[in-house]
Amino acid sequence: MGIVCMAMIANLQYGWTLFVNPISEKFGWTRAAIQVAFTIFVLAETWLVPIEGYLVDKFGPRPVVLGGGLLCGLGWVLNSFADSLSLLYVAAAISGIGAGAVYGTCVGNALKWFPDRRGLAAGLTAAGFGAGSALTILPITMMIKSQGYEAAFLYFGIGQGIVVMLLALALADPNKYVKKTASASSLTQSRRDYSPAEVLRKPVFWVMYAMFVMVAAGGLMATAQLAPIAKDFKIMDVPVNIMGLVLPALTFAMAIDRVLNGLTRPFFGWVSDKIGREQTMFICFALESVGILALYQFGSHPVAFVVLTGLVFFAWGEIYSLFPSTCADTFGSRYAAANAGMLYTAKGTASLLVPLSSVLMSATGSWHAVFIAASFMNAAAALLAWFVLRPLRQRQMAEAQFVPAAGKPRVEPAPHGARA
Repeated sequence: MGIVCMAMIANLQYGWTLFVNPISEKFGWTRAAIQVAFTIFVLAETWLVPIEGYLVDKFGPRPVVLGGGLLCGLGWVLNSFADSLSLLYVAAAISGIGAGAVYGTCVGNALKWFPDRRGLAAGLTAAGFGAGSALTILPITMMIKSQGYEAAFLYFGIGQGIVVMLLALALADPNKYVKKTASASSLTQSRRDYSPAEVLRKPVFWVMYAMFVMVAAGGLMATAQLAPIAKDFKIMDVPVNIMGLVLPALTFAMAIDRVLNGLTRPFFGWVSDKIGREQTMFICFALESVGILALYQFGSHPVAFVVLTGLVFFAWGEIYSLFPSTCADTFGSRYAAANAGMLYTAKGTASLLVPLSSVLMSATGSWHAVFIAASFMNAAAALLAWFVLRPLRQRQMAEAQFVPAAGKPRVEPAPHGARA
């Protein structure tokens, strides 16, 4: 049910691009002015998730998702009637609050219901957010062409909102049903539940936050400018044939983005359940760092551009499964929604750094500095995962009782002052 809810709200972010040109053509507003609404949406969706997560932990998922579905539907209905930029911005804020409520609840629920498979559960849930738009992009496009963008906003807004609200009524609170027993996971998990206030005082949280910002910003700096990069490489419209499928290079790369950015979340989430969170982070972030450098070095060749773009997206999207599951392993299940929500604000922080890619490009006259910076941030995050986060988390676990590997006896922390 969480995956379906995520699929229903996916168009608020991924389907927005379909409406920009029709709105501009109707009112004559600049694309830059219209895209301010998208920025407002992203900030409202990310920065308020900790509050929404707190409400989930306190009152359960049902009222939060119910309210979120209502706000998501209302936001798109307002978009259909918006005849001023101010109203468009208000609608974006309402949509963002609703989307954040649904997103934060569904990911938090997955972490609580499946403590032994947190990576996979969070990954599948996060993948629903990307995959949902793939199912409805064509119907929305057809409705915009046949009935206008206003009708698409209105009918899809109402439909998506109703589905989320109906599913909300069936959601149960995992805090009331999932007992605190040793899970079957081979990963070390905290038996103590840390409140959000306690989490904010832990250095391990801020290391995860910094890593999240670096990887999210690094990936976005390289991928958000995909179209300008393809244009500067002079390959944007060059046909690429891979296994009999022929598409222009940029179109091919963007299609692969949707597929691999969704698949990577459950895949690497599952891998992290098997081999560990930090080990998986090191592999992914190092792969991303190398992929970004390779894209800059060999991306002027159309086939290489498509393949390497796919590698970059595949090594990037897993942050939305790895970080929430790591957070819940470290700080417990009881406040998992609020704690993961605080960590998720790193996405909003990273989005504020993305414009620096344009500044770097303008200042240097090439994409070289952008790619080097993005690669460096991912390499730094990979090293932090292994050499800083791993020992910090081990120390954190030693402060409280923990769940060891299945079948092994529980180990109590050493008394204060005792030698190791």
